[in-house]
Amino acid sequence: MNFEIDKTSTSISNLQKNKNTDPPSTSEHSSNNSELKSAVAETSKAFPSSKWVKLNVGGKIFLTTIWTLVSKEPESMLARMFSQDGAMLPSNQDEQGAYLIDRSPHYFEPIINYLRHGQLIVDPNVSLEGVLEEAKFFGLECLVSQLESQIMQANQPLDNVPLTRRDVIKALIQTSHLTELRFQGVNLAGADLRKLDFRNINFKYACMQRCNLSHANLTYCCLERTDLAFANLECSQLVSVKGLCANMEGANLRGCNFEDPSGLRTNLEGVNLKGACLESSNMAGVNLRVANLKDANMKNCNLRAAVLAGADLERCNLSGSDLQEANLRGANLKDAELTLMVTPLHMSQAIR
Repeated sequence: MNFEIDKTSTSISNLQKNKNTDPPSTSEHSSNNSELKSAVAETSKAFPSSKWVKLNVGGKIFLTTIWTLVSKEPESMLARMFSQDGAMLPSNQDEQGAYLIDRSPHYFEPIINYLRHGQLIVDPNVSLEGVLEEAKFFGLECLVSQLESQIMQANQPLDNVPLTRRDVIKALIQTSHLTELRFQGVNLAGADLRKLDFRNINFKYACMQRCNLSHANLTYCCLERTDLAFANLECSQLVSVKGLCANMEGANLRGCNFEDPSGLRTNLEGVNLKGACLESSNMAGVNLRVANLKDANMKNCNLRAAVLAGADLERCNLSGSDLQEANLRGANLKDAELTLMVTPLHMSQAIR
């Protein structure tokens, strides 16, 4: 194999020397073209896909097959160097017959492994930026996009990275039940926190958008100004929570329990529950003063003795709910659904 490649390289080298001299005649030019085509053809025949090949990358030898180099990313430089169509001539060889590539072996190793099995695996001591530059040099477009995505995630400020379920469970396990646990101002967006026990925990100012808190116990929690937009709190225990001015727009609170048997009221004053689902929830005695309940679904809710003074209930569905002794003074009931009420709604409840 080495003899054939050396012979081909010599032929190509001679043609390149002739190219640098005076312009050849028409007959000479035709002869040179035919020789070049012949040389490329000989080179192509020397690289069957099953053949093993040595690469000398920055002084380190890598042994691989032609198939590895050409199959994963056929438009890359390595694939074109060793493809059977002769799209690009290979580099020179060292004394052992390995093809010389003047690049960093430190960053080339993850690349050759990627071409072997299709997985990008980079050791912690290897710079992703270095591997990215090599991937760009060799024209490995799919690998470039993967590396750019990983680098973007790695460079994301830690303050903006949401905590995961594992992080939260670890904090819960390591904290004594006698110690106050605070997640104040923490980013928990999108976290799966279902069925966990969060009693007495402080979530003030926390970002909990689109969290899954279904069947969780949030009794006595502080949710003041917490962002729970579009979160799932179905069947959660929200007994005596402090949710002053919390954002629960579009949240799912179906079947939740807010009532404290001891008589301590849940405080949701000024909360944003626009478009939220509270169907079949037990909200007896809850404080919803000046809350935004526009377009909310509150069908079949227990709202006995609830405070809804000044609340915006426009287009709110309250059908089948129990509003006995509820305070609706100054509430906006425009287009609200008040059919099938458990107890009659008296005007005195809305004007006192």
